[in-house]
Formats: sequence, C-alpha cells, structure tokens
Amino acid sequence: MVRSHLPLVGHLVREMLGRLPAHVSREDLVSAGMAALAAAAKSFDPERGIPFGSFATTRIRGALLDELRGLDWASRSVRSRARRVETTQQELTATLGRTPTQTELAKALGIATDELKTIDNDVQRAVVLSLQGFTAGTAEDLVPERTAGPEDLILHRERIGYLHDAINALPDRLRQVVTAYFFDERPMNDIATELGVTESRISQLRAEALVLLRDGLNNHLDPDLLNGPARADGCVARRREAYYAQIAARGNLTSRLAVTTAMGLPHSA
Repeated sequence: MVRSHLPLVGHLVREMLGRLPAHVSREDLVSAGMAALAAAAKSFDPERGIPFGSFATTRIRGALLDELRGLDWASRSVRSRARRVETTQQELTATLGRTPTQTELAKALGIATDELKTIDNDVQRAVVLSLQGFTAGTAEDLVPERTAGPEDLILHRERIGYLHDAINALPDRLRQVVTAYFFDERPMNDIATELGVTESRISQLRAEALVLLRDGLNNHLDPDLLNGPARADGCVARRREAYYAQIAARGNLTSRLAVTTAMGLPHSA
C-alpha cells in the first residue's frame, strides 16, 4: 500500500514547493511526507469506507505543514495573540474611522497597555532575517494563497455583483447609510445630520444593514450559513424573503459580472 502511493508524496511536495521560498529543503519535506505515508498505512482502517489515497493525503499534508511550522521561531500562542490584536485593531479602525490609540486597543482587548507592548515585542523578537532568504512567519504564511484561477475569478466577480444588487435592494434609509459610510467614507456625524437622527441611530442602521446584506448574500451563495428568524412564518421572515427575491430580480450572471473588469477589478470612474 505504501509502495503504490509513493508518487503521492512527490506530488504533494511539488505542489507545496511551488508556493515556498527556494531555500526550503525538498529532501526534508519528502522525508516528512514518507514518514506520514507509512504512519497512515499503519493506522488505516478500510472498514470506514474512506479510500486510502484520500486518508493518506490528509495525513501527508498535515505532516508537511508541521515540518514548515518547525521553521517558525515564534510559538503558536504568540502568533495567535498577534492575530487577535490585528483583528481587533482593524475592527476599531472601521468603527472609529481612524487608527485606535494603544490605550483604546488595550481596552478593547481587555488587557493592560503594558501587556499589549509585550505581545508586540514577542512578535518582533520572532522576526529572523536569514542570509538564505528565510521568510519569517507561520507555516501558513510560508504557503500563500495561490493565484486565483479562471473559476475562482468568476466566482469572486459574481459575489461582488451580488453585493451591488444586495445594496441596491436595501430599504432606502439603510442604503443611504451604507453608501455614505462605506462608499463615500463620510463620518457618522455628517450622515446623522443629513438624516436628522443621532449618531447612535446611524450606528444601529449600519449594523442592521450589514446583517441584512450578509443574509442576502448567504441566501444566494452560501445557504448553509443563513441564519433564519425565530419565527419562520412571521412578518420579519416575510420581509426577508421579499428582500432576497429583490436581490435575485435585480440581475443575472451577465449583469453581475459586468460590475467588474475581466480581472475582477472595479471599473474606472
């Protein structure tokens, strides 16, 4: 079983090496892959109904990532905390309309400012510059996302088209808030003054619009992610269904793809 699947290791290693820096050792990856293949053969249970090829592929890919993870000088906890800080900072920037201060960021994370500095120092200490061109980061960072193929690009463009249709199908006030805040990048107080409401009301309308947009897109593109209302036969459910129908009626694949260029970029103004 191992002999017949030896080419699988070579295939997976070649696939991964195509997205890695040139200095990463092919021999080390092949060795890790071979060991994973042997271990997969020992633990394989044919009664589960899973083909050995699929079972071994998962084990080998995991072993290759573990091998790359061993090149990372930072612990997984350090990387995890750094990602949490980055995510929170992005959320605060979107909410405040500016880069948050260290004090604001620490408060949002529920930690002291000194601890925030410690996290940053830990990440900086993990950055290693190598004469061989070693790229600092996690194993996942060493394997960047592949360039989108034709099918991925079409799906990406269709999703953008659906987003435009979903925005245009929003109730007037919600559409005004979304357009002014996200597209025109206007401050909340300006939008509040124009609509004659408070800033907190604008924040509520923005949150309501984002939930509606998310559910509208999920209804057409990812139905499994759709969160339905508590009462499937209530007025809220009927309003949502009407909104979903308006999105569908606003265009087709051709019109949605026309929102972007052939490379998935917005058209020049």
